Amino acid sequence: MTYSFNDSFRREVASRCAAFSRLPENDSTRGLKHSAVAIALTDTQDGSGGAAFLMTRRTRDLRAHRGQWALPGGRCDEGETPVEAVLRELDEEITLRLEATDVLGILDDYATRSGYLITPVVVWAGSEPRLRLNPKEVASVHRIPLTEIMRPDAVEFVTIPESNRRVIRVNINGSSIHAPTGALIYQFREVLAGRATRVDDLEQPVFAWR
Repeated sequence: MTYSFNDSFRREVASRCAAFSRLPENDSTRGLKHSAVAIALTDTQDGSGGAAFLMTRRTRDLRAHRGQWALPGGRCDEGETPVEAVLRELDEEITLRLEATDVLGILDDYATRSGYLITPVVVWAGSEPRLRLNPKEVASVHRIPLTEIMRPDAVEFVTIPESNRRVIRVNINGSSIHAPTGALIYQFREVLAGRATRVDDLEQPVFAWR
């Protein structure tokens, strides 16, 4: 599969997301606080015509997860669906204004150790989106080429003494992205490759348990 940012690629991603069957909610996830994040597809902006997705770097002034890499998104407001929350958060964080018609699919929820159930929503952000960052939340925004996460050495799994579940690391631009963000990126990678790989069994590193 190629990753040229064009209408053909948009249809291909939408088709693969439509073929993906999400895991149903179960007793272990009921009662968790709901949040949603965007896997926002755009162009690489390097003249190659390639496809990328957006990642942000959180500011160091935030109370939680300061300075960390993240997918745009946040907690769902009362009565909001994950799609509604993602569209609102994209606007609030990076002034990316999209419509429900820009949603290509929804992947599996991921339950965090800190009590959140995160829903990843795949959206089409278009080429050259005009972004303006909310300085209270976002320090920078980056376009990560899809070829970066499709490399054979982009994903690795390690074990830790505190859990019998594997910890995932997605290696991007010299940084290791752990779960939950790393798990969501990994599942999107697998969907792109035509594989329905589950990530609910992947562990977060101990520093992210709180």
